[in-house]
Amino acid sequence: MSKMLEEIREQPATLERTLQAERKPIQDLRGLLERHQPRLIMLAARGTSDNAAQFGRYLLEITTGIPVTLAAPSIFTLYNAPFRFDGVLVVGISQSGESTDTNLVVERAREQGARTIGITNEPNSALARIAEHVFLVHAGREQSVAATKTYTGQVLMLYLLAYALGANIELDDVARVPEWASRALELEPEIARRAERYRFMERAIVVGRGLNYATAFEFALKLMETCYVVAERFSSADLLHGPIAMVEASFPAFLFAPAGVTWPGLREMIEKLMQLQAETLLITDAGNREALEFKERAVAVPVPLDELFTPIPYIIPAQLFAACLAGQKGLNPDQPRMLSKITRTL
Repeated sequence: MSKMLEEIREQPATLERTLQAERKPIQDLRGLLERHQPRLIMLAARGTSDNAAQFGRYLLEITTGIPVTLAAPSIFTLYNAPFRFDGVLVVGISQSGESTDTNLVVERAREQGARTIGITNEPNSALARIAEHVFLVHAGREQSVAATKTYTGQVLMLYLLAYALGANIELDDVARVPEWASRALELEPEIARRAERYRFMERAIVVGRGLNYATAFEFALKLMETCYVVAERFSSADLLHGPIAMVEASFPAFLFAPAGVTWPGLREMIEKLMQLQAETLLITDAGNREALEFKERAVAVPVPLDELFTPIPYIIPAQLFAACLAGQKGLNPDQPRMLSKITRTL
């Protein structure tokens, strides 16, 4: 069994530890931010952490109304451009805490007096030393190069950050995320069976929208790095603006399909893909009865979910799919070619 698969299964416990350890510090941060609300939030990250940041942008803007931007680190590392951080809250997100360019963004911001937050799995990392406030993902050492439990831990911390910024999110609801993650893991036997069908897959599209746009990016990344599948990721809206032309019969298409405001557009997209006879697979939950009508095309987390809380339960079956497909292809998802656990870029 791969380390990746083992670490996927550890996620409910990781999420529970993170909640227990960071609940009090996040309450303290909420009190501080009530007195000093930022006018803008900048999220700095790379790789899988950047997908978590993409989720954070949607979550924070939807729930707090504060504009959010994703940092372009080369502005600081290559162009050395001056940047005004007045009123900006800068959040660095890194599993290892050793991402050179992410850390430089946080360092520059703090030098100018901006409030800085670090979210990392490593308490002794450079990011933990640089950031003013540090919040830890209590995942333990992640041995597989493919990040799984650290990704969902980062997403969980972003829910807590939204709460600290005054979002109308109840901590009791966030506390149910480990339970929902556990229910998602029940899909492993079904996912393993379905992965067999895709053994010779070389290309695919992955589609999500809104809060699950980042989920599509993360699933595509897992397919690329562990299964060497060329996986393009799209918003369902963007897919209609040209790229759908490349889809043909038997073309693999994966969609994240919660009930809620994104469903009508996704349903229309699914119907178009089925008209094209694409090899379509939905990841949904028991609360989306219309998605369940697609039957053999749907994999459903066996519990109804509010769209706000679907990203963690939805990425888990996607992670399982990537790990199982790598096994079907005879690949080692723990050691993808040309990759290492810590990547330093400028």
